[in-house]
Amino acid sequence: MENLTFDQLPRAVSLLHEKMGRIERLLLEQRPHQEAAAILNVQEAATLLHLSVATLYTKVSCREVPFSKRGKRLYFHRSELEEWVRQGRRKTVSEIREEAVQLAAGRKRK
Repeated sequence: MENLTFDQLPRAVSLLHEKMGRIERLLLEQRPHQEAAAILNVQEAATLLHLSVATLYTKVSCREVPFSKRGKRLYFHRSELEEWVRQGRRKTVSEIREEAVQLAAGRKRK
């Protein structure tokens, strides 16, 4: 970074102001895209879940996966799909053993 003189300071502040304005505009332009990305169509949801579209349709028809329907179209909320995946987490063997030990210890106290 170069040293600025007092005479160069107004120009430097002006350039910084312009650059900050451009950054702010870019960020504001990105916001609608981010919000729109929160709602997915069938192909996007299938890609997110690493499923085929046919498998996703099967899960929708069995009501295994959260979805919204407007007319003939299906929509998926990214946050709901991510939560659905998290809820399917299986416990590890060590977690099961620890719960069994805690359960057995609780029964011995009574």
